[in-house]
Amino acid sequence: MSGDTSRPGRAPDAIDRHIIAELRRDGRASNLQLADRLGLSAATVSARIRRMEEAGQLRVVAVSDFAAHSVSVLLRLTITVAGRPASAVAADLAVLAEVLAVHLVTGRHDIDLLVALRGYGDLDSFLLDRLSPIAGIRMVVPAVVVDIAKYAFDVAPILVSEETGPVEPSRHA
Repeated sequence: MSGDTSRPGRAPDAIDRHIIAELRRDGRASNLQLADRLGLSAATVSARIRRMEEAGQLRVVAVSDFAAHSVSVLLRLTITVAGRPASAVAADLAVLAEVLAVHLVTGRHDIDLLVALRGYGDLDSFLLDRLSPIAGIRMVVPAVVVDIAKYAFDVAPILVSEETGPVEPSRHA
C-alpha cells in the first residue's frame, strides 16, 4: 500500500518533512499544536513522529546555548597522529568533557576537534594537562573560533531528489 505510513523503513514524505520542519522551528510544540499548524490530526502527527523515531530517521533533542553554559571560547583543533591508530586517539579524545565533536578526516591532519572552554584561562590546562597525556598525538594545530557564521545542529538533513524523492543520507557522513 503506497500511502502506508506505518512501515518503519519507508523514506520520509512531504508531510513528514513538514512535521520535521515544524519541530526544528519549535521542538517543544505538542502534537496537537503541530497538527493545527499543518492541518492534520494529532493522532497522525503522533504516529508519523513515532514511525520516524523507530526507523532512526528522527530524534527530538534539546540543544543548549554555549553562552548559557558560560562557554566563551570555541577551539578548532587539527591533530596529526603517529605511532597509534587515529581511531584509538579519537576514542580517547571523545571522552574529554570539553570536546564537542571528534572527526577522523583525510588530508594533512588525521583528526579534527571542536572544543568548548569557559575562558582563555582554561586553554593552557586543556592543551597541557588534558591533551598532551594522550598517546599518539604528534602535532596539534589550534585555531580559536572568532565568530560563528552558521551553526546547524540538525543531526542530518533530509535530502530530496527531484527524481526519486527523499534520499537517506549516508550513515558515514
